[in-house]
Amino acid sequence: MANPVGRTSPLRQSGRMRAITVYGERRTWGALGYALVGFPLGVAGFVFVVTGLSLSVGLAITLIGIPLLGLVVALAAVFGAGYRKLGRAFLDIDVEAPVIRRRPGLVGFVFERNGWRAILFLLLRFPLAILDFVVAVVFTSYTLGALSYPIWWRYPHQRVGGREHHGIQFGGNVFADTHWRIIGVFAAGVILFFVAPWVIRGVTGLDRMLIRGLLGPSKDAQRIEALEQTRAMAVDDSAAVLRRIERDLHDGAQARLVSLAMSLGMAKEELEGATSDETLSRVRTLIDTAHREAKGTIVDLRDLARGIHPPALDRGLPDALSTLAARSSIPAALQIDLPTRPSPAIESIVYFCAAELLTNAAKHSGARRATVDVRGINDHLFVRVGDDGVGGAEPGRDGGSGLSGLADRIATVDGQLVIDSPAGGPTLVTIDIPLT
Repeated sequence: MANPVGRTSPLRQSGRMRAITVYGERRTWGALGYALVGFPLGVAGFVFVVTGLSLSVGLAITLIGIPLLGLVVALAAVFGAGYRKLGRAFLDIDVEAPVIRRRPGLVGFVFERNGWRAILFLLLRFPLAILDFVVAVVFTSYTLGALSYPIWWRYPHQRVGGREHHGIQFGGNVFADTHWRIIGVFAAGVILFFVAPWVIRGVTGLDRMLIRGLLGPSKDAQRIEALEQTRAMAVDDSAAVLRRIERDLHDGAQARLVSLAMSLGMAKEELEGATSDETLSRVRTLIDTAHREAKGTIVDLRDLARGIHPPALDRGLPDALSTLAARSSIPAALQIDLPTRPSPAIESIVYFCAAELLTNAAKHSGARRATVDVRGINDHLFVRVGDDGVGGAEPGRDGGSGLSGLADRIATVDGQLVIDSPAGGPTLVTIDIPLT
């Protein structure tokens, strides 16, 4: 539908404002600064790599060739660190430094993969440095020159064919010294004014990809680091579970068993030579106490065993979660859609995460009802637990470690925890666990 007369569409207003405000953005000037500063660095890095590799290969038959190659690789890694800082300062990209894994000494750098990736970066950076610099200088100078052309067009002059001409020359005898040609040059400057920042940012975008691709951790290295972290968390989690079991046994079942043994010992002593009804009554009391302690110990041990592995999980996750929802302190609606049964480890993680989240909802949120939605979609298991409480849930809040512990537990199987809990509620916690 056409716009009313005198009004401009929001899209056009946004585009016009964007064309002007782009000059106020840090990224625009950062791209220009990177193109100018990066040119001499690009040339220096290229010359260093080519010279260093040539000398190393040429001296490979001597004793200093291999250590020299290691030094070249090590210094290339230093260049890479400098470019990561340059990218952070000018291009607003924060690339994590890769982990250096090498043998001791300069020779160890010869086999350092990230150093060779830095060498490849410096070789590819050289043509990009030239491209960035040429584009930045040409577009900036042509823009400034064309916009200011109405001011300085009179000063350059020369005599051609018996006539005096002013301004810039196009082709053979065509000079931009007429009224319309001056306006045309200025109009070209206006176009360049709007186009130049995007072109400069576009070419430096190639540098952004190159820095991320070659100077950051490789996918394999990131995967190894993630596995090391999850392995450490799994070990810590196992140790915490063992400590909890030991504490529960010491403070619960063991204490009850000690009390049971003492009661039975006292009953035994009373029975020796017992003849009066009063003595028999005391024995019955001691036996009743021992019986109660025995039943309490059985309950404690059953709860402890259920905390290690709930028996309901033997029948599958749907039955276990149904039992959990039925026992919840607040009404909990359950929906499950699992095409295939997950592994026992994932079933256990999902069960305990759902139990922890329902417990949190009952204790802290003031919710009146909760929902548990479990679905298997495209080789991923999604668990969404929500409540209509006051919200504000976040890891580590009020000194608690429940949500942080859940995130660590889920990370052991490469899962992710996402919390959406604005102040005032509602709260929705989503767990994404890959099944493959």
